[in-house]
Amino acid sequence: MTTPDYRLTQLETLEAESIHVIREVAAELERPVLLFSGGKDSIVMLELARKAFAPARIPFPVMHVDTGLNFPDVLEFRDKRVAELGVELVVASVPDAMARGLVREEPNGSRNRIQTPVLLEAVEEHGFTALFGGARRDEDKARAKERVFSFRDEFGQWDPKNQRPELWDLYNGRIHLGESIRVFPLSNWTELDIWQYIAREGIEIPGLYLAQEREVVERQGMLYAVNEFVRPRGGEQVFRETVRYRTVGDANLTAAVRSQATTVADVIAEIAVTRMTERGATRGDDKVSDAAMEDRKKEGYF
Repeated sequence: MTTPDYRLTQLETLEAESIHVIREVAAELERPVLLFSGGKDSIVMLELARKAFAPARIPFPVMHVDTGLNFPDVLEFRDKRVAELGVELVVASVPDAMARGLVREEPNGSRNRIQTPVLLEAVEEHGFTALFGGARRDEDKARAKERVFSFRDEFGQWDPKNQRPELWDLYNGRIHLGESIRVFPLSNWTELDIWQYIAREGIEIPGLYLAQEREVVERQGMLYAVNEFVRPRGGEQVFRETVRYRTVGDANLTAAVRSQATTVADVIAEIAVTRMTERGATRGDDKVSDAAMEDRKKEGYF
């Protein structure tokens, strides 16, 4: 007789932890919502939510804070996946908020900071008490500080010095009226874990994550694909390069990386040897300062 092996693999452990967190939120908090942009992390988080409640439907809506600068392929994927799962999609539109005078676009073209008032308005309008986000601790120094249950005050703001302990994976979801919790089921995952899980589960992803030849321009040492939001400036040369995206934020400020990874297996091999996070390598909106992410989070951003 062979002795059964009840040990879990790395991915099985992470999956179990994330599903536990998602179920805990659904049990503790009245009105959760899952932030779903169509990027790889939110795709995995949505799949984990599906598994957490299968064969029943996901018992909460998904929300996307739409900046109006998204890659069309990603929006198409977002709508397709939401329709497949039959979940409600709430879209908080930054362009609509700009038209109403709630926010104004910054001169640098980034809409990251003005996403925050739009997000907070949607939270108040729909009465959301818990927001699932796909942030991981390996992405950024500010995110490395954050708990799985991240307490936000009545203004949606984060105080890194005033967070609750999470001893033995016990999560305190108690909040007062107007307060909320940001929840990060993928906190302990890495970029490599995400891709290995996508491969194991056969999860569909937008084609932008795989390498192909694209027209690009080089700015500040990064390669930006030419599209409706990125046009050549004076003195810039357009050339063709085989690139892919490690992360998909706003199309005007998200750079691609040189790559020959045309399959998920190729991406895994590539990520396994890289030493720079995807945000550090490709997000122009995080180049404002070393504390750019933390400043936005204190204002209410994810």
